[in-house]
Amino acid sequence: MPGPLADFLAAQAWIAFIVFARVGAAFAVLPGFAEASVPARVRLLVAIAVTVVIAPSVAPGLPALPVEPAGLVVATGVEIVTGIFLGLVARMVLSAAQIAGTIIGYQTSLASAFAFDPGTQQQGVITAAWMSILALTVMFAADMHHLLLRAVADSYVVFPAGNPIDPGEFAAAATTMVARSFSLGMRMAMPFFVYAILLFVGFGLVQRLMPQMQVFFVAMPLQLMLGLILLAMGTFLAMTVFLDELGATLAGLLRQG
Repeated sequence: MPGPLADFLAAQAWIAFIVFARVGAAFAVLPGFAEASVPARVRLLVAIAVTVVIAPSVAPGLPALPVEPAGLVVATGVEIVTGIFLGLVARMVLSAAQIAGTIIGYQTSLASAFAFDPGTQQQGVITAAWMSILALTVMFAADMHHLLLRAVADSYVVFPAGNPIDPGEFAAAATTMVARSFSLGMRMAMPFFVYAILLFVGFGLVQRLMPQMQVFFVAMPLQLMLGLILLAMGTFLAMTVFLDELGATLAGLLRQG
C-alpha cells in the first residue's frame, strides 16, 4: 500500500477514534440517552451517528496522531474524561429534580411511599421518581436535548482536544455544579417548605388552644391532601425553574456567536 494513502487512512481513523472517545463517553452519562432503560446498542449507534456528523467540522482542531503508544493512551484518556465531565454536568442538573422530589416527599408525608424509578432502576420516594421522570420528559418536550447535542459538539471550542486536563479546575467545576444542583432542588421545593412551616405552626396553635384534640390524627390526612394540591399547582413552576437552570448551564458550554 502506498505510503501517502496509508497515512491518509491512519489520519482518518484517528479522527474518528478520538472524536468517538469524547462523544461515546458523554453519551454514557448524558441524561435521557444514558438511562438504564435505553439499550446499550442504541446508545452506541447514536454516539457513532453523532461522531460521524461532527467529526468533519472538528477535525482541523484535533491533535495529530501520536507517534508513541503512550501518547495515544494519554490523548484518549483526556478525551474520555472530558466527555464524562460534559455528561455529568447535565446529569447533575437533572439530579436537582430528584432532590426536589425527595424534599417534597418529606414535606407531604409521602416519604415512606416508594415507587420504581425507571431512570435509576431502583426503588425511591414516589415524589422523587415522579419529579425525575417529569423533568426528563419536559427536557425532551422543550427540545433541550438538542442543546445537549450541541454542547457536545461545541465542547471542542470550550475544551480543545489535546489540551492537558487541569484536575483542580475540573474539581472546582464539579463542586460548583453540585452546589448549584442542590440549590436548584431547594428552589424547586421552596413552596413546600413554606407550606410545611405554616401548616405545622397552625397545628401547634390548635394544640395549644385545644389540648384535648388529637392533632396528629388530623394532621397526616390534611398534610397529604394539601400537599397533593400544592404539588398539582406548583409542578409547572418547578419545571419552569428547572428548564431555565438547565438552559443556563448548557449555555456555558456552547460556542458563543
